[in-house]
Amino acid sequence: MPRALKPAAAAVVLFLAASPVLAQDWARTRLEASPRHHEYVPLKHGNRTVQAFVAYPEVKTKVPVIVLIHEIFGLTDWAKEMADELAAQGYIVVAPDLLSGFGPNGGGTSEFSGQDAAVKAVSGLDPEVVNADLDAAADYGQHLPAGNGKIASIGFCWGGGKSFAFAAHRKDLSAAFVFYGPPPAEVTTVTAPVYGFYAGNDARIGATVPGTVAAMKAAGKTYEPVSYEGAGHGFMRAGEDPTNTVPANKTARDQALARLLKLLKAM
Repeated sequence: MPRALKPAAAAVVLFLAASPVLAQDWARTRLEASPRHHEYVPLKHGNRTVQAFVAYPEVKTKVPVIVLIHEIFGLTDWAKEMADELAAQGYIVVAPDLLSGFGPNGGGTSEFSGQDAAVKAVSGLDPEVVNADLDAAADYGQHLPAGNGKIASIGFCWGGGKSFAFAAHRKDLSAAFVFYGPPPAEVTTVTAPVYGFYAGNDARIGATVPGTVAAMKAAGKTYEPVSYEGAGHGFMRAGEDPTNTVPANKTARDQALARLLKLLKAM
């Protein structure tokens, strides 16, 4: 007979079961079934070390590298599964855990007790430290023997905003892809084309788009936003979640992924 869980352990199990973002068994299952090579690498800069998940495609030629920036929930199983999905399309994907060193016992995302704790930690990250971590990921990607030197950033939710901010920070990006994330305060330093993917039912972020269009146009920058009607914030994850009850999330995910892959191919 299995032993009964202690109260504290039972509480953790109940929390995980109640948290759709953390309960990503479906994403973990897909990731574990992938035939592609995955590895974790330490990215060192200054006195800091960032752990990154790296997914490789099965190809013969050198390919671009994508720096994938996770949601506000940290480097979850879905973020890694999304990295693998992009690797399946022929790209090397470097996904840094931006919570590295900030978790309990100096750990990263996996060390946090639950979604609330991870969200609070991500929300408190220093933007300059985030850009430095992303620089380390991009530098690592640029020096990979299997990479062709081209770098793009892709971010989701909180990471979408960081992808836009990274485009304003780093001058050698080939493109920046922003999934339902806010713009930086200053866009005049953006050099790469920025492509936005937004949810129709996400007024919080959608309200930022008209002003961003005007600011990017005034600065002479390339910014192409698309909004997917009926979809909610986080549709790239929700659209493939088996528990999703909003058909528009899946439709938006399919359409956004097709657009993303077309833009990456033309990059």
